[in-house]
Amino acid sequence: MSPTMGEAKIHIEASPEAVYAMVADVTRMGEWSPENIGGEWLDGASGPAVGVRFKGKNKRKGGWSTKCTITAAEPGHEFAFDVGKGETKWRYRFEAGDSGTDVVESFEIVKEPGAVGRFFTKVGTGLPWSEREADMVNGMEQTLANLKRAAEHP
Repeated sequence: MSPTMGEAKIHIEASPEAVYAMVADVTRMGEWSPENIGGEWLDGASGPAVGVRFKGKNKRKGGWSTKCTITAAEPGHEFAFDVGKGETKWRYRFEAGDSGTDVVESFEIVKEPGAVGRFFTKVGTGLPWSEREADMVNGMEQTLANLKRAAEHP
């Protein structure tokens, strides 16, 4: 089975460092995500660094949470994390442009769930597994549009 992947891109009229700071503060993600309501730093951490863990909280279907591990934390360049034991990888890349930053958000589902996992995906999202990839891309597009508004009009 090949991995499920997707990405969304947007241009934001703000510096790569400013946009990175917004995204890498996982406690704020709920300000722009249609699904995530924020995160909580774990193990005494108070900010992003490779190896730091956080709990991401989602609001769909009564809410649920996952533990994540940061795999890249390069201010102004890249922020990435693995969900669970690496089943899903999320990445944000920041590239300076003429008048701001091009931001690319992407995901890769490395290990697709079996029958039980697909059942819980449907319970948790209200969607069959076959529609989850498109739903995730739509969510990224909404997240980036909201991030753009927040960065350009603080």
